[in-house]
Amino acid sequence: MADHITIRKAPGTWTVRAGGAVLGESDNALELSEGDYPFVIYFPRGDIAMAFLDRTDKTSHCPHKGDATYFSVVTKSQTLENAVWSYEAPKEGVARIKDYLAFYVGDTITVEKI
Repeated sequence: MADHITIRKAPGTWTVRAGGAVLGESDNALELSEGDYPFVIYFPRGDIAMAFLDRTDKTSHCPHKGDATYFSVVTKSQTLENAVWSYEAPKEGVARIKDYLAFYVGDTITVEKI
């Protein structure tokens, strides 16, 4: 693993909401810290309502984590484009995040410890 990345089990229960709707809740989330960036909570796919997510064509590459795929969140009132990412084949040092999802937090998406 890159020296500046740490992954640990996120303590407690975490929830993710989009437009007020709960997309998921997990006691098995992971907390990824990378350098000076704020930590990111990764949710197991099994704890997320995948029916609200649509895979997009967007991809990106991180030299430390690998290639990311993206999903949009589709709610009754809006589509939040490329608001979710996942490393489906992460590099060996961060293999724990395989099959986990992370969310861009902002005005319409919240990730909170409950």
